This record gives sequence, structure tokens and C-alpha cells, in this order.
Amino acid sequence: MKKILFEGCGTAIATPFTKEGINFEEFKKLLENQVENEVDAIIVCGTTGESATMSMEERKETIKFAIDIVAGRTKVIAGTGANNTKTAIEMSKYAQKAGADGLLIVTPYYNKTTQKGLIAHYAAISKEVELPIILYNVPSRTGVNITPETCLELSKIENIVAIKEASGNISQVAKIANLCGDNLAIYSGNDDQIIPVMSLGGKGVISVLSNIMPKYTHEMTMKYLNGEVKEACKMQLEVLDLIDMLFVEVNPIPVKQALNIMGYNFGIPRLPLIEMTEQNKEKMKKVLEKHKLI
Repeated sequence: MKKILFEGCGTAIATPFTKEGINFEEFKKLLENQVENEVDAIIVCGTTGESATMSMEERKETIKFAIDIVAGRTKVIAGTGANNTKTAIEMSKYAQKAGADGLLIVTPYYNKTTQKGLIAHYAAISKEVELPIILYNVPSRTGVNITPETCLELSKIENIVAIKEASGNISQVAKIANLCGDNLAIYSGNDDQIIPVMSLGGKGVISVLSNIMPKYTHEMTMKYLNGEVKEACKMQLEVLDLIDMLFVEVNPIPVKQALNIMGYNFGIPRLPLIEMTEQNKEKMKKVLEKHKLI
């Protein structure tokens, strides 16, 4: 059995931008809030962090900043994926040197690859670092799916320890769990499937919701892990309307707007993503009010 990187709630943290670059002052506020509210990990420079529109230098600065601010109070996992294996290796080596606890590595996007190519890609990265690696499967964004059979092959690599499963396919999650067992921990990559994935043996979630409800999301996962299944299910269902609002437009457009409404200064996403529509801003305010977040 491989060592589990974390159990519970990992926040796929948003990145605040200004016209000049990254707003580290606001980023620090959210990092501190996450730690205070007991999240089990912070995932920096992932999809929600808009790594796709950050320069390599910005990604490195953001990863290092998060590690320094968190200072060991919870796990920091760095998003170091790329559709260029050489770049992913460079980023992964940097994150290891900077003190990250683990790596989240998305499948190659745009150029995609075959299943054999995925195995070769991840194997090449894993040989260059010692940190535990979480595979990131999000076919709706990348155009490629990691099949359960490929997960099985990758789970044989010592430092590939988990997968963030954001395919939305619960049958696929079940098959991965069946094939890989304790050799590959599973994290839900979808906030509306946290408890369903955990019911199949998942260890928690890498969450967008926990940017704005960190303690709630942490407690939901802990209740499930502690055997309070009915209460965890109830908590999952009670926030479905908020989860829907967080994905009413392309992530992270809605969560950045929610953070702004809650008093942070997270600005707007970088192009090609744009600001949330006025109609959806009003809907977001109402949902945040309902859940007593403003």
C-alpha cells in the first residue's frame, strides 16, 4: 500500500491577478483563510489557478509563495503539468526543490496522445522527481481520457500515488478503484461527486467549492471518513445549488466572482476567460446570501 498524500479536502486554489501580474497580497489572505479553516491540502497552479495563462516564471513564483506562506501547516501540491513533457519535468523539478509536498500533473492537452503515450509521459516525469504524483484526468478540457487500464499500469510506478478524477464518469471511477486498489488513491475532481466518489473508496476531493467554503468541505469529507455517512450525504446535497453556480460559466470565472463578492480582490480571469455576466453575478449573490457567505 502506498502512502496517501492527504485525506479529506484539497483546495484547487484560485490565483488573483492585476494588470501587472499576480496579486500576492490577496493570495496570501486566501491562503491564510484556507489554513485557518483546516483544509487538508492546497493545490496551487491547477485549472482553477489559471496555470494555462501564466508564464513559467509566474507559476514558479506562485508555487514558491504558497509553500513559504503555508510553511508546513498543511500540504502544498503544485500543478506542474504541461503538454510538453520536457516542460512538465522542469516545473516538477522546480516544485520539488521549492519544497512542495506533491505534484498534480494534468494529461497533455491539445496535442493529446495515445494511452501508451500517457504511460511514457508520466513515466518520464516520475523518473526525474521523488515527490508523490497525482494524475489529473479532466477529458472535457484536455481531449484525452486516462482509461482504468492505463491507471493500472501507472499505479505500478512507485511515486505515482493518486488520481484526481474529473471525468464525471462514476462507472470509470469504480473500475479504477477495482483495478488499482490501494496502489492509486482517488480524489473526486468534481464537487457534486465528492461523496459518491468517496463511497467507492475515494480519499477526498480536490475542490473548487472549498475556495469559498473550506471548513464546510473539509468537514463533509471528514464526516464520511469517520463513518457519519448520512450526515456527509446531507451536506453534499445541501450545497448542490452553490456548486451548480460555481460551474454556471467556465471555471474559475464564477469562483473568482464569488470571492470578489465575499470581500476579496481577485479581479477577473485572464483572457480568453472573461468576467461573469451581470445576470449570473446577481444569481451568485443570492446563492451566497442563502448559504450565509455574505
